[in-house]
Amino acid sequence: MTQWADHINEIIALMRTLRGDTPNVMKAFSGLAQAALAPQALDSKTKELIALGISVAIRCDDCIGFHVKAALEQGATREEVIETLGMAIYMGAGPSVMYATHALEAYEQLKPV
Repeated sequence: MTQWADHINEIIALMRTLRGDTPNVMKAFSGLAQAALAPQALDSKTKELIALGISVAIRCDDCIGFHVKAALEQGATREEVIETLGMAIYMGAGPSVMYATHALEAYEQLKPV
């Protein structure tokens, strides 16, 4: 079982190294993320739930952790996360079922107590 909070912190540390070693690339990536996540027609929570669904469908564990955490920070409920996982399963078939379990595990570990 992945310990999601520890895993996210490990990735953050590695990303700091990338920012130091490839500052222009990481600055551009950060700008892209900020532009994509800015609330416009869709609010930030909805955008994070979309990102979570895509994370499951493309089978990116690191992305799952970050987007579950961000969705929680934006106020996502368990029901919203579960419905998002249902859409990811629909779009990604069998492999998405397996990765949806990763996202559910991350949610359970990262939710406020």
